[in-house]
Amino acid sequence: MRRTALFATVAALISGALAWPAGRPADAAPATFVHPGVAVSKGQLDFTRSKVDAGAQPWKGAFDKMMASRYADLNRTPKPRATVECGSYSNPNHGCTDEREDAIAAYTHALAWYITRDERYAKKAIALMDAWSATIKDHTNSNAPLQTGWAGSTWPRAAEIIKHTYTGGWPNSGRFATMLRDVYLPEIINGSNANGNWELSMMEAAVGISVFLEDRTSYDRAMAKFRTRTAAYVYLSSDGELPKTVPSQNLDTREEIVKYWQGQSTFVTGLTQETCRDLTHTGYGISAISHVAETSRIQGQDVYGTDVGERLRHALGFQAKYELGTAAPRWLCGGSLNLGLGPVTEVGYNALGNRLGHAMTNTQTLTERGRPAGGNNLFVAWETLTHGDNPG
Repeated sequence: MRRTALFATVAALISGALAWPAGRPADAAPATFVHPGVAVSKGQLDFTRSKVDAGAQPWKGAFDKMMASRYADLNRTPKPRATVECGSYSNPNHGCTDEREDAIAAYTHALAWYITRDERYAKKAIALMDAWSATIKDHTNSNAPLQTGWAGSTWPRAAEIIKHTYTGGWPNSGRFATMLRDVYLPEIINGSNANGNWELSMMEAAVGISVFLEDRTSYDRAMAKFRTRTAAYVYLSSDGELPKTVPSQNLDTREEIVKYWQGQSTFVTGLTQETCRDLTHTGYGISAISHVAETSRIQGQDVYGTDVGERLRHALGFQAKYELGTAAPRWLCGGSLNLGLGPVTEVGYNALGNRLGHAMTNTQTLTERGRPAGGNNLFVAWETLTHGDNPG
Protein backbone atom coordinates (compact mmCIF):
# COMPACT_ATOMS: atom_id res chain seq x y z
CA MET A 1 0.00 0.00 0.00
CA ARG A 2 1.34 3.44 -0.89
CA ARG A 3 2.29 5.63 2.06
CA THR A 4 -0.35 8.28 1.26
CA ALA A 5 -3.03 5.59 1.01
CA LEU A 6 -1.94 4.12 4.33
CA PHE A 7 -2.06 7.52 5.99
CA ALA A 8 -5.49 8.20 4.46
CA THR A 9 -6.79 4.94 5.92
CA VAL A 10 -5.40 5.80 9.35
CA ALA A 11 -6.84 9.31 9.05
CA ALA A 12 -10.28 7.92 8.29
CA LEU A 13 -10.16 5.73 11.37
CA ILE A 14 -9.00 8.62 13.54
CA SER A 15 -11.65 10.90 12.06
CA GLY A 16 -14.33 8.41 12.98
CA ALA A 17 -12.99 8.11 16.50
CA LEU A 18 -12.78 11.87 16.91
CA ALA A 19 -16.08 12.81 15.30
CA TRP A 20 -16.99 16.41 15.98
CA PRO A 21 -19.81 16.40 18.55
CA ALA A 22 -23.17 17.59 17.25
CA GLY A 23 -23.86 21.14 18.31
CA ARG A 24 -20.29 21.96 19.28
CA PRO A 25 -19.41 25.36 17.75
CA ALA A 26 -16.48 25.59 15.38
CA ASP A 27 -13.22 26.23 17.25
CA ALA A 28 -14.83 25.67 20.66
CA ALA A 29 -12.78 24.01 23.35
CA PRO A 30 -13.46 20.31 23.93
CA ALA A 31 -15.67 19.29 26.82
CA THR A 32 -12.76 17.15 28.00
CA PHE A 33 -9.20 18.08 27.08
CA VAL A 34 -6.86 15.42 25.70
CA HIS A 35 -3.50 15.01 27.45
CA PRO A 36 -0.71 15.08 26.48
CA GLY A 37 -2.23 17.29 23.85
CA VAL A 38 -0.08 20.28 22.89
CA ALA A 39 1.40 19.85 19.39
CA VAL A 40 2.16 16.16 19.96
CA SER A 41 -0.15 13.40 21.17
CA LYS A 42 0.45 10.21 23.12
CA GLY A 43 -0.15 8.23 19.94
CA GLN A 44 2.52 10.20 18.13
CA LEU A 45 4.92 9.79 21.05
CA ASP A 46 4.29 6.05 21.12
CA PHE A 47 4.92 5.78 17.37
CA THR A 48 8.15 7.75 17.72
CA ARG A 49 9.32 5.61 20.62
CA SER A 50 8.67 2.40 18.70
CA LYS A 51 10.63 3.64 15.69
CA VAL A 52 13.59 4.79 17.78
CA ASP A 53 13.63 1.49 19.66
CA ALA A 54 13.69 -0.33 16.31
CA GLY A 55 16.53 1.83 15.02
CA ALA A 56 14.36 2.97 12.11
CA GLN A 57 15.15 6.08 10.09
CA PRO A 58 14.66 9.02 10.06
CA TRP A 59 13.51 8.77 13.69
CA LYS A 60 16.63 7.17 15.16
CA GLY A 61 18.85 9.76 13.47
CA ALA A 62 16.57 12.53 14.71
CA PHE A 63 16.69 11.15 18.24
CA ASP A 64 20.48 10.88 18.17
CA LYS A 65 20.71 14.49 16.97
CA MET A 66 18.47 15.63 19.81
CA MET A 67 20.41 13.70 22.41
CA ALA A 68 23.73 15.10 21.14
CA SER A 69 22.45 18.66 21.45
CA ARG A 70 23.21 20.99 24.36
CA TYR A 71 19.51 20.93 25.24
CA ALA A 72 19.75 17.27 26.36
CA ASP A 73 22.61 17.90 28.79
CA LEU A 74 21.66 16.50 32.19
CA ASN A 75 24.11 18.95 33.78
CA ARG A 76 22.35 21.99 32.34
CA THR A 77 21.93 24.78 34.87
CA PRO A 78 18.73 26.82 34.43
CA LYS A 79 19.05 30.60 34.31
CA PRO A 80 15.72 32.02 35.49
CA ARG A 81 15.09 35.73 36.01
CA ALA A 82 12.33 37.57 37.80
CA THR A 83 12.07 39.98 34.86
CA VAL A 84 12.93 39.01 31.30
CA GLU A 85 13.61 42.18 29.29
CA CYS A 86 13.62 41.90 25.50
CA GLY A 87 13.90 44.83 23.14
CA SER A 88 13.55 44.75 19.37
CA TYR A 89 15.42 41.75 17.95
CA SER A 90 16.19 40.86 21.61
CA ASN A 91 18.30 43.97 22.15
CA PRO A 92 18.63 44.34 25.08
CA ASN A 93 18.72 40.65 25.82
CA HIS A 94 18.21 40.25 29.55
CA GLY A 95 17.20 36.63 29.88
CA CYS A 96 15.53 36.32 26.47
CA THR A 97 17.79 33.61 25.09
CA ASP A 98 18.06 31.91 28.48
CA GLU A 99 14.29 31.64 28.84
CA ARG A 100 13.68 30.31 25.34
CA GLU A 101 16.51 27.81 25.54
CA ASP A 102 15.59 26.57 29.00
CA ALA A 103 12.06 25.98 27.69
CA ILE A 104 13.42 24.05 24.70
CA ALA A 105 15.67 22.10 27.06
CA ALA A 106 12.68 21.19 29.24
CA TYR A 107 10.83 19.93 26.16
CA THR A 108 13.93 18.06 25.00
CA HIS A 109 14.25 16.30 28.35
CA ALA A 110 10.53 15.52 28.38
CA LEU A 111 10.85 13.84 24.97
CA ALA A 112 13.99 12.02 26.11
CA TRP A 113 12.11 10.77 29.18
CA TYR A 114 9.20 9.46 27.13
CA ILE A 115 11.37 7.69 24.58
CA THR A 116 13.98 6.21 26.95
CA ARG A 117 11.97 5.94 30.20
CA ASP A 118 15.10 7.14 31.97
CA GLU A 119 13.79 9.10 34.97
CA ARG A 120 16.79 11.39 34.99
CA TYR A 121 15.37 13.21 32.00
CA ALA A 122 11.94 13.67 33.57
CA LYS A 123 13.56 15.03 36.72
CA LYS A 124 15.70 17.44 34.69
CA ALA A 125 12.65 18.70 32.80
CA ILE A 126 10.93 19.26 36.13
CA ALA A 127 13.97 21.05 37.56
CA LEU A 128 14.03 23.46 34.61
CA MET A 129 10.32 24.19 34.84
CA ASP A 130 10.47 24.55 38.63
CA ALA A 131 13.37 27.00 38.45
CA TRP A 132 11.41 29.36 36.20
CA SER A 133 8.07 28.97 37.97
CA ALA A 134 9.76 29.90 41.26
CA THR A 135 11.32 33.04 39.80
CA ILE A 136 9.75 34.78 36.81
CA LYS A 137 7.27 37.59 37.38
CA ASP A 138 7.21 39.64 34.19
CA HIS A 139 8.32 40.25 30.59
CA THR A 140 9.19 43.83 29.63
CA ASN A 141 10.29 46.07 26.74
CA SER A 142 9.06 46.11 23.14
CA ASN A 143 9.49 42.42 22.35
CA ALA A 144 7.75 41.25 25.52
CA PRO A 145 4.64 39.89 23.73
CA LEU A 146 6.68 37.99 21.15
CA GLN A 147 9.16 36.65 23.72
CA THR A 148 6.26 35.50 25.89
CA GLY A 149 4.73 33.82 22.86
CA TRP A 150 7.92 32.00 21.92
CA ALA A 151 8.71 30.68 25.39
CA GLY A 152 5.03 30.18 26.16
CA SER A 153 4.69 27.96 23.10
CA THR A 154 7.34 25.56 24.35
CA TRP A 155 6.72 25.32 28.10
CA PRO A 156 3.29 23.62 27.76
CA ARG A 157 4.68 20.96 25.41
CA ALA A 158 7.16 19.93 28.08
CA ALA A 159 4.66 20.23 30.89
CA GLU A 160 1.99 18.17 29.14
CA ILE A 161 4.35 15.23 28.63
CA ILE A 162 5.67 15.29 32.18
CA LYS A 163 2.38 15.87 33.99
CA HIS A 164 0.48 13.24 32.06
CA THR A 165 3.06 10.49 31.51
CA TYR A 166 5.58 10.66 34.37
CA THR A 167 4.36 8.85 37.47
CA GLY A 168 7.28 9.86 39.68
CA GLY A 169 5.50 13.02 40.79
CA TRP A 170 5.78 16.75 40.12
CA PRO A 171 4.98 18.51 43.41
CA ASN A 172 5.29 22.03 41.93
CA SER A 173 3.08 21.48 38.88
CA GLY A 174 0.48 23.78 40.43
CA ARG A 175 3.03 26.56 40.76
CA PHE A 176 4.00 26.06 37.11
CA ALA A 177 0.34 26.34 36.14
CA THR A 178 0.10 29.59 38.11
CA MET A 179 3.13 30.92 36.24
CA LEU A 180 1.49 30.21 32.89
CA ARG A 181 -1.81 31.70 34.03
CA ASP A 182 -0.47 34.85 35.69
CA VAL A 183 2.78 35.68 33.87
CA TYR A 184 2.32 34.36 30.33
CA LEU A 185 -1.36 34.31 29.41
CA PRO A 186 -2.18 37.98 30.18
CA GLU A 187 0.71 39.12 27.95
CA ILE A 188 -0.48 37.21 24.88
CA ILE A 189 -4.22 36.57 25.01
CA ASN A 190 -5.19 39.99 23.62
CA GLY A 191 -3.05 39.48 20.53
CA SER A 192 -0.96 42.00 18.61
CA ASN A 193 -1.27 44.31 15.63
CA ALA A 194 2.39 43.80 14.70
CA ASN A 195 3.58 41.60 11.82
CA GLY A 196 1.52 38.44 11.55
CA ASN A 197 4.11 36.03 12.94
CA TRP A 198 3.81 37.84 16.28
CA GLU A 199 0.15 37.17 16.82
CA LEU A 200 0.33 33.67 15.38
CA SER A 201 3.12 32.78 17.82
CA MET A 202 1.21 34.41 20.66
CA MET A 203 -1.94 32.43 19.84
CA GLU A 204 0.09 29.24 19.62
CA ALA A 205 1.24 29.89 23.17
CA ALA A 206 -2.25 30.85 24.33
CA VAL A 207 -3.79 27.68 22.87
CA GLY A 208 -1.11 25.45 24.40
CA ILE A 209 -1.36 27.14 27.80
CA SER A 210 -5.15 26.84 27.68
CA VAL A 211 -4.89 23.10 27.10
CA PHE A 212 -2.52 22.65 30.03
CA LEU A 213 -4.72 24.80 32.28
CA GLU A 214 -7.92 23.30 30.86
CA ASP A 215 -9.10 26.88 30.38
CA ARG A 216 -11.96 26.64 27.89
CA THR A 217 -12.62 30.39 27.76
CA SER A 218 -9.03 31.27 26.85
CA TYR A 219 -8.89 28.39 24.37
CA ASP A 220 -11.96 29.68 22.52
CA ARG A 221 -10.65 33.22 22.50
CA ALA A 222 -7.21 32.20 21.23
CA MET A 223 -8.63 29.96 18.50
CA ALA A 224 -10.88 32.75 17.24
CA LYS A 225 -7.94 35.14 16.97
CA PHE A 226 -5.88 32.41 15.34
CA ARG A 227 -8.46 31.83 12.62
CA THR A 228 -8.73 35.56 11.88
CA ARG A 229 -4.96 36.06 11.77
CA THR A 230 -4.30 32.95 9.66
CA ALA A 231 -6.78 34.19 7.05
CA ALA A 232 -4.99 37.55 7.04
CA TYR A 233 -1.51 35.99 6.87
CA VAL A 234 -1.79 33.65 3.88
CA TYR A 235 -3.49 34.75 0.68
CA LEU A 236 -5.82 32.53 -1.36
CA SER A 237 -7.22 33.63 -4.71
CA SER A 238 -10.69 33.02 -3.27
CA ASP A 239 -10.09 35.96 -0.91
CA GLY A 240 -10.66 38.34 -3.81
CA GLU A 241 -8.53 41.14 -5.22
CA LEU A 242 -6.91 41.93 -1.88
CA PRO A 243 -5.88 39.83 1.13
CA LYS A 244 -8.11 39.59 4.16
CA THR A 245 -7.24 41.85 7.07
CA VAL A 246 -7.48 41.86 10.84
CA PRO A 247 -10.30 44.32 11.63
CA SER A 248 -8.49 45.94 14.56
CA GLN A 249 -5.63 46.99 12.30
CA ASN A 250 -7.86 49.32 10.26
CA LEU A 251 -6.16 48.57 6.94
CA ASP A 252 -8.87 50.19 4.85
CA THR A 253 -7.21 50.96 1.52
CA ARG A 254 -5.20 49.07 -1.07
CA GLU A 255 -2.25 51.33 -0.39
CA GLU A 256 -2.30 50.47 3.32
CA ILE A 257 -2.58 46.74 2.62
CA VAL A 258 0.26 46.77 0.07
CA LYS A 259 2.48 48.60 2.56
CA TYR A 260 1.61 46.06 5.27
CA TRP A 261 2.46 43.24 2.86
CA GLN A 262 6.01 44.59 2.56
CA GLY A 263 5.26 46.53 -0.64
CA GLN A 264 3.97 43.49 -2.55
CA SER A 265 1.12 44.53 -4.87
CA THR A 266 0.51 41.29 -6.79
CA PHE A 267 -1.27 38.67 -4.73
CA VAL A 268 -1.16 34.97 -5.58
CA THR A 269 -2.21 31.87 -3.69
CA GLY A 270 0.35 30.88 -1.04
CA LEU A 271 1.94 34.30 -0.69
CA THR A 272 2.20 35.38 2.94
CA GLN A 273 2.14 38.77 4.55
CA GLU A 274 5.88 38.46 5.29
CA THR A 275 7.19 36.65 2.19
CA CYS A 276 8.76 39.87 0.93
CA ARG A 277 10.26 40.58 4.33
CA ASP A 278 12.12 37.28 4.49
CA LEU A 279 11.33 33.58 4.57
CA THR A 280 12.72 33.23 8.09
CA HIS A 281 9.96 35.31 9.67
CA THR A 282 7.50 33.73 7.27
CA GLY A 283 8.62 30.38 8.66
CA TYR A 284 7.78 31.53 12.18
CA GLY A 285 4.22 32.25 11.07
CA ILE A 286 3.86 29.00 9.13
CA SER A 287 5.22 27.02 12.07
CA ALA A 288 2.75 28.59 14.50
CA ILE A 289 -0.14 27.85 12.13
CA SER A 290 0.87 24.20 11.90
CA HIS A 291 1.35 23.86 15.67
CA VAL A 292 -2.08 25.29 16.47
CA ALA A 293 -3.69 23.14 13.79
CA GLU A 294 -1.99 20.06 15.24
CA THR A 295 -3.08 20.90 18.79
CA SER A 296 -6.63 21.51 17.60
CA ARG A 297 -6.63 18.14 15.82
CA ILE A 298 -5.48 16.37 18.97
CA GLN A 299 -8.21 18.16 20.92
CA GLY A 300 -10.87 16.87 18.55
CA GLN A 301 -11.27 19.34 15.71
CA ASP A 302 -9.22 18.78 12.58
CA VAL A 303 -8.92 22.28 11.12
CA TYR A 304 -6.59 20.92 8.44
CA GLY A 305 -9.78 20.27 6.48
CA THR A 306 -10.81 23.94 6.63
CA ASP A 307 -9.37 27.07 5.06
CA VAL A 308 -6.62 26.89 7.72
CA GLY A 309 -5.30 23.73 6.11
CA GLU A 310 -5.72 25.14 2.62
CA ARG A 311 -3.75 28.25 3.53
CA LEU A 312 -1.06 26.23 5.30
CA ARG A 313 -0.71 23.82 2.37
CA HIS A 314 -0.28 26.58 -0.20
CA ALA A 315 1.98 28.66 2.05
CA LEU A 316 4.29 25.68 2.49
CA GLY A 317 4.36 24.91 -1.22
CA PHE A 318 4.89 28.51 -2.29
CA GLN A 319 7.80 29.19 0.07
CA ALA A 320 9.32 25.72 -0.50
CA LYS A 321 9.48 26.32 -4.26
CA TYR A 322 11.76 29.32 -3.81
CA GLU A 323 13.67 27.85 -0.88
CA LEU A 324 14.59 24.99 -3.21
CA GLY A 325 16.16 27.40 -5.67
CA THR A 326 13.53 28.65 -8.11
CA ALA A 327 14.36 32.22 -9.08
CA ALA A 328 11.86 34.83 -7.93
CA PRO A 329 10.08 36.58 -10.84
CA ARG A 330 10.18 40.37 -11.02
CA TRP A 331 6.60 40.74 -9.80
CA LEU A 332 7.47 38.91 -6.56
CA CYS A 333 9.31 41.09 -4.06
CA GLY A 334 11.07 42.90 -6.90
CA GLY A 335 12.68 39.63 -7.99
CA SER A 336 14.68 39.15 -4.81
CA LEU A 337 13.84 36.93 -1.83
CA ASN A 338 15.64 36.59 1.49
CA LEU A 339 15.67 32.83 2.03
CA GLY A 340 15.97 30.78 5.21
CA LEU A 341 12.58 29.20 5.86
CA GLY A 342 13.91 27.04 8.66
CA PRO A 343 12.92 23.56 9.96
CA VAL A 344 9.19 24.30 9.93
CA THR A 345 7.68 21.97 7.35
CA GLU A 346 7.41 18.56 9.07
CA VAL A 347 4.15 19.11 10.98
CA GLY A 348 2.22 20.62 8.09
CA TYR A 349 3.58 18.19 5.53
CA ASN A 350 2.79 15.17 7.68
CA ALA A 351 -0.78 16.32 8.25
CA LEU A 352 -1.57 17.53 4.75
CA GLY A 353 0.70 15.45 2.53
CA ASN A 354 0.76 12.16 4.42
CA ARG A 355 -2.43 12.07 6.45
CA LEU A 356 -4.75 13.81 3.97
CA GLY A 357 -2.93 12.74 0.81
CA HIS A 358 -2.45 16.13 -0.87
CA ALA A 359 0.25 16.31 -3.52
CA MET A 360 2.96 18.54 -2.03
CA THR A 361 6.02 17.84 -4.16
CA ASN A 362 8.07 20.90 -3.27
CA THR A 363 7.23 20.70 0.42
CA GLN A 364 8.07 16.99 0.50
CA THR A 365 11.39 17.57 -1.23
CA LEU A 366 12.35 20.38 1.15
CA THR A 367 11.20 18.41 4.19
CA GLU A 368 13.13 15.27 3.29
CA ARG A 369 16.21 17.28 2.32
CA GLY A 370 16.28 18.87 5.78
CA ARG A 371 16.00 15.68 7.80
CA PRO A 372 16.59 15.16 10.57
CA ALA A 373 15.25 18.59 11.45
CA GLY A 374 16.61 20.21 14.59
CA GLY A 375 15.29 23.53 15.85
CA ASN A 376 15.47 27.28 15.37
CA ASN A 377 16.45 28.13 18.98
CA LEU A 378 13.18 30.04 19.38
CA PHE A 379 10.21 27.68 19.59
CA VAL A 380 10.71 24.93 16.98
CA ALA A 381 12.43 21.70 18.01
CA TRP A 382 12.87 18.08 16.90
CA GLU A 383 9.94 17.82 14.51
CA THR A 384 11.33 15.03 12.34
CA LEU A 385 11.44 13.02 15.56
CA THR A 386 7.89 13.83 16.65
CA HIS A 387 6.03 14.32 13.37
CA GLY A 388 8.09 12.94 10.51
CA ASP A 389 5.84 10.48 8.59
CA ASN A 390 3.94 9.92 11.84
CA PRO A 391 0.35 8.63 11.52
CA GLY A 392 -0.25 8.69 15.29
